[in-house]
Amino acid sequence: MRVYVGSDHGGIEMREQLTALLIEWGHEVLETFGPQSGESADYPDVAFDLCRALLASEESEVPAFGLLVCGTGQGMAISANKFPGIRAGAVSDAFSAKMIREHNDANVICLGQRVLGSELAALILRSYIESTFAGGRHETRVGKINGIDEQARLVSS
Repeated sequence: MRVYVGSDHGGIEMREQLTALLIEWGHEVLETFGPQSGESADYPDVAFDLCRALLASEESEVPAFGLLVCGTGQGMAISANKFPGIRAGAVSDAFSAKMIREHNDANVICLGQRVLGSELAALILRSYIESTFAGGRHETRVGKINGIDEQARLVSS
């Protein structure tokens, strides 16, 4: 699997740990977004850059997903979900990570360095990447989620 990875200053350490694990597990890290050291970075900017790259890569035959890390994962998820076509979830347990892939076809997972230990974060990430979209009745629901994007554009025009 191909992965875009990003974090603000509150998630650099976890981003680096998880990037190393992704590579160890045989996944391709396409690009890393956010600061490389302790300098401050705003999570909406990092989420914007990662989501733009992820959406641009959708035409590839090899699927990609995004991993965003901030202090809690919440700010990244809120920011990422502003993009039509992005389905992001901030999760703090392996079951939720599996479900956002299987039921919601989430293409971005958001984690919080300040709320998760490194072992739990690795377990969550592995659960997410080893899961696949179940389709079926969930496909209809994801279609409705995508329809909200279009309806929101019409309402805000």
